[in-house]
Amino acid sequence: AITTHLGIGSYAEWSEEKRQDWLLSELRGKRPLFGSDLPQTEEVADVLGTFHVLAELPADCFGAYIISMATAPSDVLAVELLQRECHVKQPLRVVPLFEKLADLEAAPAAVARLFSIDWYMNRINGKQEVMIGYSDSGKDAGRLSAAWQMYKAQEELIKVAKQYGVKLTMFHGRGGTVGRGGGPTHLAILSQPPDTIHGSLRVTVQGEVIEHSFGEEHLCFRTLQRYTAATLEHGMHPPISPKPEWRALMDEMAVVATKEYRSIVFQEPRFVEYFRSATPETEYGRMNIGSRPSKRKPSGGIESLRAIPWIFAWTQTRFHLPVWLGFGAAFKHIMQKDIRNIHTLKEMYNEWPFFRVTLDLLEMVFAKVAGHKDVLEGDPYLKQRLRL
Repeated sequence: AITTHLGIGSYAEWSEEKRQDWLLSELRGKRPLFGSDLPQTEEVADVLGTFHVLAELPADCFGAYIISMATAPSDVLAVELLQRECHVKQPLRVVPLFEKLADLEAAPAAVARLFSIDWYMNRINGKQEVMIGYSDSGKDAGRLSAAWQMYKAQEELIKVAKQYGVKLTMFHGRGGTVGRGGGPTHLAILSQPPDTIHGSLRVTVQGEVIEHSFGEEHLCFRTLQRYTAATLEHGMHPPISPKPEWRALMDEMAVVATKEYRSIVFQEPRFVEYFRSATPETEYGRMNIGSRPSKRKPSGGIESLRAIPWIFAWTQTRFHLPVWLGFGAAFKHIMQKDIRNIHTLKEMYNEWPFFRVTLDLLEMVFAKVAGHKDVLEGDPYLKQRLRL
């Protein structure tokens, strides 16, 4: 809207390089970007209104400005420019959130490009937060592939930060259920890649688990003790780095698991109908809960459904399909390829915390699923497709 009003073209149609060049030229300059004559749609007014609230309220009312579905340095620079234009006296730190599988794969390169910008390096003073999303990545590719890609992304992000002399804090967008990245706090922290915590980390506490973790004073202390103890232990006794053969096996399993997951969730014609009949998903749009609609596009299918109602719907059935779908195909593939892989898997489970925690959570979910397979009795075809 702003670039169109200025008569210099449509920002949405520009290349990433052109966006960065324009944003940096404005950030380095001092002229006002727009005036009161800027045409404002409802969406534009909402965005600018948010920044005006940031400018009006005390800085200690806020923490960070998180950019959902971030993909490129221009996403961060645009927020920095809008903070300046709306006269935010103490600009919030800007945190890119990488969520989809492809975005997680591209995250290290995007952050490296961001750190290569002198203006931005002067702005952050050697500190940066990067958030990784568990819910959307799991919805996009399944739990196994998402967990492995987040593991690799963290390793590469830390390497990039060290290269540019930046202290990087990983922000984990974990949830209460396994499908949203949940699990025992202590084990979850200890299973993170070595060198990715360094005495500090940031996590989300989802609304549905606040009462469970912080509802009473003794619960608060116990929860904070778990986080503190695990963070210190990770630094003093870091987990081992996975061996090359472990990485190769995980890469192969992730490819198979992603293909199997997407072939059913996004490509199986009967899946949407089954999903709506087996879960209460269609009712969520009528409920007065949450701050956003359950779908990005009301008429869309699984792709438009937000990750939270997607996980919530399956949790209500106790079927937890997003957690386990794809695991079976991945394990079957590597076992059929070479039966000796069983020895490698045993070694991975015994020596690698990340793999052990992943499998233990899967086993727990399967124990719950065992009593609820009847949700598929009405569709024998899908039951066979899911290999149940």
